Amino acid sequence: MPRTTRLLAILTVAVALLGGGATVGAAQATKPSYKRDIPSKLSKQAKIAEDSAAVIALAKVPNGKIQSVELEEEDGKLQYSYDIKVPGKSGIEEVNISAVDGHVIGVEHESASDEKKEPAAEKKSKKP
Repeated sequence: MPRTTRLLAILTVAVALLGGGATVGAAQATKPSYKRDIPSKLSKQAKIAEDSAAVIALAKVPNGKIQSVELEEEDGKLQYSYDIKVPGKSGIEEVNISAVDGHVIGVEHESASDEKKEPAAEKKSKKP
């Protein structure tokens, strides 16, 4: 699918999900209050705004609420990584969205024990 067509499809879904001109904040009832780790150096490289990527991520996790987002380079790809909590479900859903074209890179369920291990694993993988 041509890039323009794919972006148009993503935006159409986003507008439909939010009922017109609403924002992610409206979708979550107030101004977004989740934790953000968006380094300015990386945000300058992103072609997709964080709030647009948030709409795409929320579409993948019905009834979910974003807890945090991180803009990062993972395996050479610039991506937003959203931790989304679903009420009544243990753990979180991690949704990765391309910051270049807005496609969903992946969705993965992380149990509570997985979440606790993640910071140590990330720290270890960043060592030279």
